[in-house]
Amino acid sequence: MWIIYEKKSLIKSLKTIPLRIKKEYEIWKRIIELQGTQGLREIKGYHDEALKGEWRGFRSSRLSLQWRVIYKAEKEELEVYVIDLNAHKY
Repeated sequence: MWIIYEKKSLIKSLKTIPLRIKKEYEIWKRIIELQGTQGLREIKGYHDEALKGEWRGFRSSRLSLQWRVIYKAEKEELEVYVIDLNAHKY
């Protein structure tokens, strides 16, 4: 079982996020808790991928065409640190 830690600013910003995205985020969290990051990679709709540049070491999962969750997984400790949930800018 994986443990999810959420940044305090993320918890505050959840109040302004659309309800549909909140529900997708809750599903995302359940998958992480039960199967870890491997569970996300098995579901192609999440497009889970490693980030590059200044975000190196972090990963991104798609909650919708616009919304992404950015996180970092510590495999040795079975912990996931959720850093941000944001609308992707094109």
